[in-house]
Amino acid sequence: MRYTRPSGRGPIETGSETGEGSGTDGIGMEPETASLHAEAPETRLNAWLATAPRFTLAAAESCTGGEVAHRITAVAGSSAYFLGSIVAYANDAKATLLGVPREVLERPGAVSEPCARAMAEGARRVFGADLAVSTTGIAGPGGGTARKPVGLVYIAVAGPSSTVCEEHHFPGDRASVVAAAADAALVLLATRVQAALAEDEHALDPASPGPHHAESERGLATPSDLLMS
Repeated sequence: MRYTRPSGRGPIETGSETGEGSGTDGIGMEPETASLHAEAPETRLNAWLATAPRFTLAAAESCTGGEVAHRITAVAGSSAYFLGSIVAYANDAKATLLGVPREVLERPGAVSEPCARAMAEGARRVFGADLAVSTTGIAGPGGGTARKPVGLVYIAVAGPSSTVCEEHHFPGDRASVVAAAADAALVLLATRVQAALAEDEHALDPASPGPHHAESERGLATPSDLLMS
């Protein structure tokens, strides 16, 4: 059985983005929105960002070895919003390419929440992206311990104002763990992009004063426009 524990830090708490009225579980959504929700997360990202890119995305991958980037770029039009991915498999690569502190890599280690957060923040900084997702874990079949078993994966997404992280425990062989981790990373990234689009739409609302008011009056497309298209 898969077990997921959202991080206790940051804006995401258990149920905070999947509760009633949030729209992330497909319940109570407009038909067009529910249809998009049923699609793969990389397809939803493309629907929201390809024709009117509001946000740019990047990735930093360890245990998924580029699978997140592969799935994003497999969708035509992703070059409009996806900047790239760094596959930082070795600890030295995590430190030199992404700026993960050496002390984090030593303790609590590369497979940890602090490392996942630092990887996502590093990718966002290196690429100059609005949001970046990271994966780090133990895909197996070896390398697991009682404290960090095979299937343990940390996934983080860094955005302009915060970084969120999830802990997952995936069953199965190496290929199954990699596939499940990539899927969970894309789901979390899509959730954060959806939240960012909703916040941006609110800022563009003529009834909501803010720095983007003028852009709204000039007819800039809203997330609702993208979902209805």
